[in-house]
Amino acid sequence: MSEKKTSGLGRGLAALLDEAVRPSTSEGAPKDAPEHGVREVEIGRIQPNPAQPRAYFDEEAIAELAESIAQRGVLQPILLRPDGENFQLVAGERRWRAAQRARLHTIPAIVRDIDDATSAEIALIENVQRQDLNAIEEAEGYSKLIDRYGHTQDALAKIVHKSRSHIANLLRLLDLPDGVKQLLLHGEISMGHARAVATADDPEKLARQIVSDGLSVRQTEALAKARRTGDAKTPATVRPPNQPVDADLAALERQLGDMLGLKVKVAHSGRGGTVSLSYSSLDQLDMICQRLSGEPI
Repeated sequence: MSEKKTSGLGRGLAALLDEAVRPSTSEGAPKDAPEHGVREVEIGRIQPNPAQPRAYFDEEAIAELAESIAQRGVLQPILLRPDGENFQLVAGERRWRAAQRARLHTIPAIVRDIDDATSAEIALIENVQRQDLNAIEEAEGYSKLIDRYGHTQDALAKIVHKSRSHIANLLRLLDLPDGVKQLLLHGEISMGHARAVATADDPEKLARQIVSDGLSVRQTEALAKARRTGDAKTPATVRPPNQPVDADLAALERQLGDMLGLKVKVAHSGRGGTVSLSYSSLDQLDMICQRLSGEPI
């Protein structure tokens, strides 16, 4: 039976973190844990979060962060929860990994009592809102919250400020063959490619062809359609019934929509045009404003 956890629904990361950083009252917490504020925690006493949605860490990015930490220290504390006499990560695994590489012995942290469901939500939201997750990692994170804690797709959409269709499209990626998911996980194909190969008779074969031939999303869609209908034309010669430029813009709209979780409309004429983003709530509007202004989300 799934564990129901609904108190955080619709509030986003800020509200969840606000709840998470309230003073710890657990009798099982380490004796030296302070009641509030930031403390230095020995890195060797920290274990990774089993609910961490990110499966792939960019080693080059970790190395760059480690260099920055070695020079300036860890500027933002990580979030931990008690785990017996040690601690378990809730948010900040990249900083924790980079701090180890920078040969630090301790790291600034906030330690609070957080239950399993809230820990999983925070780990997912932190990564999604910072656009750190691959599409497969994001989809698996959503799937875990649905299967383990009973969240609905509508509830998840409110938590991460994405559209319900964005959640549904990502979850469908989990039905792809493992070989295709691995290519997507490592960034060798895009989410647009993955959605296109999902309709093919042999998704894995088409995915390998994308990598070997450098096919665009539009070419992949055309080739998948051609193979379903028995058309032997090549991707370069297959064209949708509409104008080619419109098809290119449609593919761009889908890619931007998948990335933002919003409906995107691109209107191009001559040398210029407009990009329109549609939002369905004030929370989504706030998210758009924060991303455009470069403020933390």
